[in-house]
Amino acid sequence: MAKVIMTADDSASVRQMVAFTLKQNGYTVVEAVDGRDALNKLNAQKVDMLLTDLNMPNLDGIGLIKGVRAGSLNKFIPIVMLTTESQDSRKAEGKAAGATGWIVKPFKPEQLIAVIKKVLG
Repeated sequence: MAKVIMTADDSASVRQMVAFTLKQNGYTVVEAVDGRDALNKLNAQKVDMLLTDLNMPNLDGIGLIKGVRAGSLNKFIPIVMLTTESQDSRKAEGKAAGATGWIVKPFKPEQLIAVIKKVLG
């Protein structure tokens, strides 16, 4: 069965690109438009991994990670930040919240797939 990966990003073009890349590589994709949307969907559905932007309206990536880690259904899934932010302080904040990894935009599709394969094993 295909692994299910959620992508949370307020940019439709980024969501489309990520979803296209993942689907091409055999993954099932669930899209969320912001952190709140992602949390609502994650409370109702089990996923294998979460890719999230950092800067989003309603609930940012850090808040989303904290929300997922505080929940039960997807508490232990790998979470990778996919963001334009590359400062060490932001990475440390993400790690402290429970992020598994960090990819800086813009990214290459093969880079994204390599990280996913590494994280999902």
